[in-house]
Amino acid sequence: MKLVDTLIVLAVQFALLSLFAIGGAMAVIPEMHRQAVDVAHWMTDRQFADLFAIAQASPGPNIIIVTLIGYQAAGFLGALVATLAMCGPTCVITFYVSRIFDRFKDAEWRIVTQAGLVPVSVGLFAAGVFVIARAADHNLVAVAITLATAAVAYFTRISPLWMFAAAGVLGYVGLV
Repeated sequence: MKLVDTLIVLAVQFALLSLFAIGGAMAVIPEMHRQAVDVAHWMTDRQFADLFAIAQASPGPNIIIVTLIGYQAAGFLGALVATLAMCGPTCVITFYVSRIFDRFKDAEWRIVTQAGLVPVSVGLFAAGVFVIARAADHNLVAVAITLATAAVAYFTRISPLWMFAAAGVLGYVGLV
C-alpha cells in the first residue's frame, strides 16, 4: 500500500471511530485492533498490545494509542493524520453539542440521553479491555497476572504503580 493510500485509510478510519468513541478512545479499542491488526496488517497482536501499554503508561490522555498506531502504519505523517482524524471531528461536534446541552440542562431528553450513554460507554470500555487482554495474554502466567491485577484493582485501594512495578519485576525475571 502506498503512503498516500495508508494516510487516507488512517484519516477515514479514525474520523469514523472518533464519532463512536463514546466515553473516550478506549471505547473503540476493539475496532482499532481489528483495523490495525486484522484488516490493514500494520502490526501484530503483540505489537498492538505493546503500543497500548506504552500509551497507557505515558502521561496524558489515552488517545495516544491512536498516534502510535498512525506512526506504526505510516511514520510521522501517519501519527499526525491519525491523531487529527481522531480528535478533529469530535472536537467540532462537542463544541456545538455542548452549547445545545447547556441550553437544555434540565430537559428530560437530556437526562435520559446521558443516563443511556453510561451503560453504552461502560460496555464499550469492557470490550476494549477484553480485546487488549486477549492480545497481550500469550501464556497462562500472563493470564494469571491480568486476572490478579484486575482483582487487586477492584477489591483494594493499592496504587496501580505498585502493580506496574510487580509486573515489571515478573517480566524482568522472565515469567512473562
